[in-house]
Order: sequence, then structure tokens, then C-alpha cells
Amino acid sequence: MSSAGLKHDVTKRHQQPSHLDINPAYDRNALEHEAKQAHRIILADMVRNVASMQNLQSSMSDLNFSSPHPRRPYQPLQSQMQDPAPQPQEPIQRLDARPSSVQLRGNDEYTKAYMNRIATGQATPEEHASFDKNINRMMHPAFKKTSSLPKKVGPPVEERRDVLMKKEMVELRYGLPGSTWERDHTPWLYERLSESTAAEDRLVHKMWEKHLDTRAIPLKENDAHTALEPDLFEAQRFPGATSSAAEVYCKPFCDFLTENPTVFHAVDSTKRQLKAMGWTELSERDAWDIKPSGRYYVDRNGSGLIAFVVGAKYEPGNGAAILAGHVDALTAKLKPVSEVPNKAGYLQLGVAPYAGGLNTTWWDRDLGIGGRVLVKEGDKIVTKLVNLNRPIARIPTLAPHFGAAAAGPFNQETQMVPIIGLDDADSSATESQPSEPFSKPSVLGGGQGPVGSFVRTQPKALVKAIGDELGLNASSYTDIVNWELELYDVQPATVGGLNKEFIYAGRIDDKLCSWAAMQALIESQQHDTRFSSIIKIVGWFDNEEIGSQLRQGAKSNFLPQTIERAVGSLSKHQPASDLIGRTYANSYILSSDVTHAVNPNFLSAYLENHAPHLNVGLCVAADSNGHMTTDAVSTAILQRCCERIGAKLQVFQIRNDSRSGGTVGPMLSSMTGIRAIDAGMAQLSMHSIRATTGSLDPGLGVLTFMGFLNGFEHVDREFRS
Repeated sequence: MSSAGLKHDVTKRHQQPSHLDINPAYDRNALEHEAKQAHRIILADMVRNVASMQNLQSSMSDLNFSSPHPRRPYQPLQSQMQDPAPQPQEPIQRLDARPSSVQLRGNDEYTKAYMNRIATGQATPEEHASFDKNINRMMHPAFKKTSSLPKKVGPPVEERRDVLMKKEMVELRYGLPGSTWERDHTPWLYERLSESTAAEDRLVHKMWEKHLDTRAIPLKENDAHTALEPDLFEAQRFPGATSSAAEVYCKPFCDFLTENPTVFHAVDSTKRQLKAMGWTELSERDAWDIKPSGRYYVDRNGSGLIAFVVGAKYEPGNGAAILAGHVDALTAKLKPVSEVPNKAGYLQLGVAPYAGGLNTTWWDRDLGIGGRVLVKEGDKIVTKLVNLNRPIARIPTLAPHFGAAAAGPFNQETQMVPIIGLDDADSSATESQPSEPFSKPSVLGGGQGPVGSFVRTQPKALVKAIGDELGLNASSYTDIVNWELELYDVQPATVGGLNKEFIYAGRIDDKLCSWAAMQALIESQQHDTRFSSIIKIVGWFDNEEIGSQLRQGAKSNFLPQTIERAVGSLSKHQPASDLIGRTYANSYILSSDVTHAVNPNFLSAYLENHAPHLNVGLCVAADSNGHMTTDAVSTAILQRCCERIGAKLQVFQIRNDSRSGGTVGPMLSSMTGIRAIDAGMAQLSMHSIRATTGSLDPGLGVLTFMGFLNGFEHVDREFRS
């Protein structure tokens, strides 16, 4: 048959009812034959209409059409011609009848076939209507491609942008794999990036930078998108401390508080986060090999953590920008022998206050139990974390009807003992209990021998609960060698206020500043390591609430030894005699602990013009008697860092007729000689079991601390005499 005859035959067929309409019983082989014939005509038509087809494809490059088989990609006509093997019969679906969640690019084979069908008149009326709708929508002025993202965009781009900013960017910030980056978003970003030539297209550049840096893909200063807009990368190094930028950190911080009730959980979860993002774990027992551009972390006792990043341009003797905080909180810890004689049919738990724990705010609270447990596994003793995250313990108050007995003061040893259950007289009748608590020596383990000696000194119901949580069985409870457990408020951190202005939570002091500092370090290394010539450090210390004197506390050698070992490794272990001295002299410590927000019910307790507010920003803490390390020089340096990002800096000093608290700043500064300042976020109800801070304060902390880490090196040059 001649080509003219073939064309006449196919044209005649297409004047009849279209075989592309839904017809489950239609023979697929016949359909494929017709498709091959039609494809030849399509190719001939496209040769004659190349220009119009190119324009059509270009106009539709941002459109995604529906694939009839989401789980089996659409096979184009050319593929069908190459593989004539018969296929099982199955219903043919309309183009618009697939789930909207399947996304395809505008230049895939299916969309090309769709465009061919429209151009050659083979499309059904429904397909034409869908095509016209999409074309009209795309040709709207809001969708026309310009040199940058339009100020007012329509649904397709806006939906993609929302997904990127609200979902993927949260995952990237915490080192989680972006589920759809490689499939959809990275190509889209790359195309938008190549099309962008204007400074206002910052959103695309920001997402692209974060996407690449999170995956540790090195960028060069002359990369196309950096050279295209020279100040874009600088803007990412110094994101503004604005409300919109800060609010995204509220939920992650609340989740961190809720999921990590003890200092051991907080350190462990952060170590896992850093490891997942490619940081290198160091052991104090091993030799260190530290290199420029490296990211490292080291813990001590499972309750202290130091993380640091070495700038790519670091040279021995350069300084460090240090953020220091503490992660311990007021609590009540289980005594070494936590089993106490039962009273009035109640099971009670022997606990001791840690710092200001067990104060009156702890009464009538739902208390969980968590901490670390040492378990024997074979010939090893391993540490496991446990969290009984449900109301277990409670300290009952006495009703005011009892008069003076209910008024206090109360004895913490005898009147603030938590109840954890009711005494099961039947099960305890067989247990031999001394008639007098002092009738036997206080040998740890009750003198029952090494096997199971520890668990015999603890409440049996608690041992079972801890053992079950760790996956042990009744026969292996005795493998528990020891534990460090504490009580905590199980109520989750939550956002409150009419306009969600507040965060109500336990353990805000000082996980607020410590968490913000660590997130700032993580984000600053993504955008600034290759331009930095200093070491950036975040130190989390334990035991601040009781004086910081233990080996994992700020008064120990944890920070100075970490710095000295890192500098020694970076200098090939051949330091000059003054190397450490120069390092300390060129460094700066921002000691960040929470401070007192102004309480509207007790204004007389505050000093005028020294009363911090929530959701405003970091607050410098001053004290003329040296409880804080703040001075004029350290304040001026921090002010300059804040000016670069538009962050507000508040100030607090207590009244002369009140006593000032202290924090880690003075001890770290006096030990090393490093310049230092005390500055932290504000909170209400300090030392309560449940406190209040602003919902923007975690984010303002992250942004301000990041501005300090990235800006200190430049600012310090202004103060070098």
C-alpha cells in the first residue's frame, strides 16, 4: 500500500468512534497495530511541523501529565514497535484517571506522546479539555518564565516550594534522607538554578546550597550559582534573625525535650544525629587524627559532649569560637539502695534531690523514670538507655484541711517520698525482710553475692519494669549490674498561648541554649567551613546545677584538653611552646545559659531596664561580683556579631538586694584565659519542674549563635590591637 493510501486508510478509521476510548474488551494487538500506523503519520507530520511542535513542547515543559499505570511506566509508541511481544489484556484507563501523587517531568516520554496525540487530532474530548485547561493556566501571567521566580506564583510551583521548604528541608536539617530529592526536586532545582539570573531568586539558591552541603558535596567559590550572585552565599552564612526564620525551630526543639528526658538521652540522641550526618566520633582513649574541614565529636561519661568543626583554612595558633552550655537539669535521682520499707500498704521509692529538685513544684506531678543501665552481656558490661515514659511515680500532697501539717515546711527525706504502687502482701510474704532497717550492715547488694546482688537492693516491681523495657526476662534480670535513674515530668513539651507564643515544658534550663548551640554548629558548618580559618566548638557540660566539679563538668579538663589535643594533631604534634597560649588568646567563649524573663506578677523583683522579654532574642547576663564573665569587650564583640544578622541583644542584671546565680562562663574563662561572655535565652519559672519560654526563642538562639560562629573571625580583627 502506498503512503497516500495508508494515510487515507488511517484517516478513515479515525473518522469512526475512537478505539482509544475505554473499552476493556478491545484487543490489545489490534490497538498496537493501529498505534504503529498512527505513529508513522505522526512522524511525518512532525517533520513538517517541527517549529510548532518545539514551541508546544517548550510551553508545556513545566506541566506534569498523568501516567495511566503508576507502577509500570508508560511505554511510548517507539518502545512498543521495538518489542512486539504480546502483553496480557488489561483495562485501558483514561489519561486523567491516575492518582495525583505520581509526579512526572514535562519532558518524559509519556508527555511527549500526549502532545503528539493532541497535535495530530487523536485525543479524546476529555484529553483536549484537560490540555486546554493546563495550557490556559500555564499561560497566565503568573506562570510566565522570567529571570527569577515570580513574586506571585500559581499552584504547581507553589506546591513544590511548600514541599521543599516544609518537609524536605526539615529532613535535611537533621541529616535524614530526603525521600524525593533525587527523583523530583533535585532536577527541578537544577533547572530553576540554571534559569535564574536575578538576585531575588534567593529561595532556589538557598535550597540548592542546603541540599548540596548536607550531602557533603564540596562547592567551589567560582561555582556558577555562586558567581551568578556573589552575595548569595554570604547571605546563607548570615541568615537574618527574623520571626519567620525562627519559627521553624519550635517543633524540633519541643520534640527534643520530649524525647530526651535525661542528660544521657540528650547526649546519645545528638551523637546519633551527628554520626548520621557524617561527623567523626573520637574516643578519649585513642589517638586523634584531626584535619582541616573535619567534623568531630567526643563524649565523656555519656553526659558531656563536645563537637567541633575545623575550618578549611585553619593554621596552628588560630583561635576558636566556642559555645558552652549545660544539659543537666533539676531532678530527683534514685538512691543506691532505692528500696525502702513499705508504709501503709504503699510501695515507695528512695530518691535524693539533685540540685533544686523535689521542690514544691514536683508535688502531684506525673513522673516517669529514665536513665542508663549497666547490663552484663557475656564477658562485657554494656550501657543501655531506658525510658519508662509513663506516669509511674507521684509525690502526693496533704490536703489543706489538715491545717498546720499541710502548711509546711516539709522534710524532703520523710514527707516527699514518691509512691510507685501498692504493696502486694501475698507476694512479699515469702520474702525475708529484717525487722529493723539498721539490723544489717549497709553492704551494697545486701550481702547476697555478686550474681544479682544489685537488683536485690531495688524494688522488685521496678526491676521487672526496667528489665522488660530492656528486653530481659525474669531469669536475666540479675544481669543488671547497676543503674543511674531519675524522675522526670512525663508531660510533653507543648506550644501554648492564644497565638502560640509560648513553649511550656520541663528541662528548658539549659537544654534550650545547648540545643540551639548544637543546631547552629551543624548549620554553620554546612555553609561556612571552607571559608573559615578557626575551630568552631560547642560544649555540653554536665553537673552545672551542682557546681560543675565532676570530670564531665565545665570545671574539669574536658574542654581545654579537647582543644589542646585537636590543636596538637593539627600541628602534626610538633607545637611551638606558645601554640596553645596563642590559640586561647585568639579564642572567645559564649557561655550560654538561660536567664530570667520578666514576670508580670513580680515586677518589683526586677531591676529597671534590665528585664528581658520572651521572643526578642539573646540576653547578656551581667554581674558586678563575677558570677558572670561578661565585660565591655566581650559584650562589644557579641554586639558586632549580632549586628551582622539583625539580631536583638537584651541585658539582665539582678537587683542589689538579690543574689545572682552563676554558670559555666567564669570557670571556663579563668581556667583557659579565653575572653568570654555570659548570654542566653530568657525563660519564666526557672527551677520549676515545668517552665516557659517563647516559641521563637529556640530559633532566635540558633540564628544568633550561627551568626556568632560564622562572624566571630571577621569581628575579632576589629578588636586586635
